[in-house]
Amino acid sequence: MTKQDELPERKSLWRDEEGTTAVEYAVMLALIIAVCIGSVATLTSETQKSFDKSGAAIAGAMGN
Repeated sequence: MTKQDELPERKSLWRDEEGTTAVEYAVMLALIIAVCIGSVATLTSETQKSFDKSGAAIAGAMGN
């Protein structure tokens, strides 16, 4: 195979956009997963603080 034979094949690969959409979907999925993980981590922290505060208030009200 000569370089002249390879040139049309390379040009067709540059014009082919099928793979691009798969990459775009993978990037969007990764970003969505990252946001979900960040949200869960934040909610976990805030929920823990809320339970700790409630537990301290209940313990204080009961005289413990």
